[in-house]
Amino acid sequence: MTESWDHLLLDCTLATLSGSEGYGLIENAALGWRGDGIVFADSMPKLPGKPGDLAKRVESVHGALVTPGLVDCHTHLVFAGDRADEFEMRLEGASYEAIARAGGGIVSSVRATRAAPEDALFEQSVPRARALLHDGVTTLEIKSGYGLDLDTEMKMLRVARRIGDALGITVKTTFLGLHALPPEFRDRRGEYVAAVCDEWLPRVAAENLADAVDAFCEGIAFTPEEVRRCFERARELGLPVKLHADQLSDLGGAALAASFGGLSADHLECAGTGAVEAMAHAGTVAVLLPGSFYALRETRLPPTEALREHGVPMAIATDLNPGTSPLRSLRLAMSMACTLFRLTPMEALRGATVNAARALGLTDRGSLAVGQRADVVVWNARQPAELAYWIGGGLAARVYAGGREIPA
Repeated sequence: MTESWDHLLLDCTLATLSGSEGYGLIENAALGWRGDGIVFADSMPKLPGKPGDLAKRVESVHGALVTPGLVDCHTHLVFAGDRADEFEMRLEGASYEAIARAGGGIVSSVRATRAAPEDALFEQSVPRARALLHDGVTTLEIKSGYGLDLDTEMKMLRVARRIGDALGITVKTTFLGLHALPPEFRDRRGEYVAAVCDEWLPRVAAENLADAVDAFCEGIAFTPEEVRRCFERARELGLPVKLHADQLSDLGGAALAASFGGLSADHLECAGTGAVEAMAHAGTVAVLLPGSFYALRETRLPPTEALREHGVPMAIATDLNPGTSPLRSLRLAMSMACTLFRLTPMEALRGATVNAARALGLTDRGSLAVGQRADVVVWNARQPAELAYWIGGGLAARVYAGGREIPA
């Protein structure tokens, strides 16, 4: 070889997640990278030379589990304030819809987020991202949607970009203008939709603040027709789409997302078989969000059997947000997906790596293979099932993003 590797881990239990199914488990393995790219991921006997001759830094992890960095593909972690009071209200019997219609829910977070200066919003939000990072997340998505005016939406997206730069991880930003109807547009719904589609979206795209466009298609949010208008504008601007779909009712949201070749349809508790078939045909990923299912004490499960039957990739995400999923651990979301949604630990790990990367349109991460990005986690664990088995607690021993170790 002409150039030495930067780092070589020996005596690994690799869960490569390579291939279309399974853990891709390799025991007595080694993992090497140069710069931000993986150059070796295989059994130690297949190393092309002596470890000390191959890499500048060589170390044993003594049989520890090593996986790709986790990918949290659905969060709302940039916001001001909290909604702990609504948590109490739900426990006293108030429904999500009732809280929203009474001026709580998303609109209460809008008030706080609009009032927060940009630096203060960053300072409030970055610890939530850091908690995910310390839990093994090296790529995450952050949505806007708590501004509902152009200035605040853009402020949120700028903060999201800053978080990625500050922590040294990948942050993909999503514009979520059609999240809720702001109070000042209560009697001017059409004007708000027009503003989002015709003014805000082009401005956000022109300033390169968003990697994708999302909407909330629901009876308490926006209709399929309104979402379609937004997605048509996104398509004109060259931005991919994803959708909060069929969470509380079946409005055909998942099928709508699929009709636009959407990266993902998220939630899906009320999605029917036809929607699943449309997603399979379009290659749209199903993003399952057990945190909100748990927090809202929902009982209708997403159609996991149909998703399996039709070969729709299932991703897992935290849905970290102040109201319905204040969940700051993707690994806990994996555990909840197994217990609540009956996923297997293997499905949960694929759902938080390779399938979650696909839900963000990323093909350079989510598995440990030559040419993939060196996003790597060394765990205080020996087998992959432990990541979903242990409920809470810190298991990530070391986290590397793009080949660089992230300080604890």
